[in-house]
Amino acid sequence: MKIREITNEDLFGLLELYTQLHDNPIPENTPELQALWNRIQQDPNHHIIAAEEEGRIVSSCVLLVIPNLTHGQRPYALIENVVTAEKYRGRGFATACLAYARQIAENQNCYKIMLLTGSKEESTLNFYRKAGYNSNDKTAMIQWLS
Repeated sequence: MKIREITNEDLFGLLELYTQLHDNPIPENTPELQALWNRIQQDPNHHIIAAEEEGRIVSSCVLLVIPNLTHGQRPYALIENVVTAEKYRGRGFATACLAYARQIAENQNCYKIMLLTGSKEESTLNFYRKAGYNSNDKTAMIQWLS
């Protein structure tokens, strides 16, 4: 298992993995997609962590570091898009990605990491609890935009 940040060459491996996240289709390789990918790659606060096995990306999460004017002007972080390819689940890949993300957040002096999940599965919730997250301190609310 190799844990690392995504590189420019990883776009389509990542997009293939994302097909297992809410049934996302692989988008067409357009100039707009490439521009978005370049913008993500150039953003120092946008980290996409990948677990690699057998030469392919099998798990990933996104960590966003957000500048902040409270809590001693320390940033906070947000985890999103946690996914592991079905064949590789239960083998520690996502745990390793989350640990790598936590290290980045600590290195950037974040005071907290927030993570939302749409899952109601007890096994998924227990996975996040075991990784150090809790659902007691905050109430998450989402407003979906069209």
